[in-house]
Amino acid sequence: MRGALRARAHGAALWLAQGLGAGRAPVAPGTAGTLAAVPLYLLLAELPPWAYLAAAAGVIALAVPVCGMAARRLGVHDHPSIVLDEVAGFLVAMAPAPAGWPWVAAGFVLFRLFDILKPPPVRAVDRRVGGGLGIVLDDVLAGLWAGLCLGLAARWLPVS
Repeated sequence: MRGALRARAHGAALWLAQGLGAGRAPVAPGTAGTLAAVPLYLLLAELPPWAYLAAAAGVIALAVPVCGMAARRLGVHDHPSIVLDEVAGFLVAMAPAPAGWPWVAAGFVLFRLFDILKPPPVRAVDRRVGGGLGIVLDDVLAGLWAGLCLGLAARWLPVS
């Protein structure tokens, strides 16, 4: 009985870590995972800022153990199909963004860019921090880079 429950829990963690299946995309699973984050962002964007940040922190807190469990099950640290970290990073990136589809598109592109290029300290964290924390933290840092760019753009560009 315990083994069956454990198997179900690990299966559910894997499904969640894979972005409800988005991470199983045969090409660019990280991009598919980020795209899957957009509807969640749109739901959360309606919240007051403090609630949005609390929800994003909740996703990050959930993602750390779930991604770690999925990585152990797959036998690969940060397997490409694990995309819950992209969801968390995208939510971080969008925190300072004004409402509107141009900002969602810009946040998407910027987050993917920083997640792929891994500017300091993203690359160092990606290489040196293990487990679920390492899987998630590099994407949160990439999200911070993207969010910084979005915040600066929102400050200096006219927003209608």
